[in-house]
Amino acid sequence: MLKVVLITGGSSGIGKAIGEFLQSNGYIVYGTSRSPEKYKRSKFPILALDVKNNDTICACVAEVISKEGRLDVLINNAGVGITGPIEEIPEAEIKNNFDTNFFGPINVIKAVLPQMRKQNSGLIINVTSIAGYMGLPYRGVYSASKGALSLITEAFRIELKDFNIKMTNLAPGDFATNIAAGRYHAPALNTSPYKLYPSVLQNIDDDVDNSDDPIAVAKAVKKIIENNSPRIHHKVGAFMQKFSIVLKFILPDKTYEKLLIKHYKL
Repeated sequence: MLKVVLITGGSSGIGKAIGEFLQSNGYIVYGTSRSPEKYKRSKFPILALDVKNNDTICACVAEVISKEGRLDVLINNAGVGITGPIEEIPEAEIKNNFDTNFFGPINVIKAVLPQMRKQNSGLIINVTSIAGYMGLPYRGVYSASKGALSLITEAFRIELKDFNIKMTNLAPGDFATNIAAGRYHAPALNTSPYKLYPSVLQNIDDDVDNSDDPIAVAKAVKKIIENNSPRIHHKVGAFMQKFSIVLKFILPDKTYEKLLIKHYKL
């Protein structure tokens, strides 16, 4: 039986790469977007869904189940970036980031669980970030929202174990996508005391522009789907990005902090 996959944020970037790769490998794929009419040439159907609007979430999940009779895999990929000195980021933007990166995925999970419980099977992959393992300067809000999603996945896994529903984190590093275009940037003000923020922001954008093809993430997703017992945490990205997580757990806190300061030239 072909597996039915729903990918939030499947119209571009990592989500699009995952969808096209899975479809080419025989999966039945549905993606989502807040504006599906813009993606009529997509290689797989794009349905309307806004992770901040529970009505659209429920309608989208119901449509997939109505068409296919089941839902085997949810990939919580929709997310948004945010940069800036935490002191200077408006509270509304911080809340928007958590609404999209944390509360949104939780609500999509809640919408698919009844069907997966009915099937006595299902897999949920939460796309987090290597940035979620550490508090990165001028990306602290993003780190926090992705870190929160990673932690709640650990709790969800235990709560869902009796229903044969599996859940895992997939933490990508930097990949060549258009994430910078949709990211909230706190403005670099001449009056700001955070004089090094503009140079850090430029380095962040350069890292994305010079990163690998997101097809690597798509291949990692396929491996997870085909694994009957996926690990709690999966990472995909450049060696040093993944190794930074190892260093986080083996080095003293202040030593690791000094490495981050040196890396960002702060």
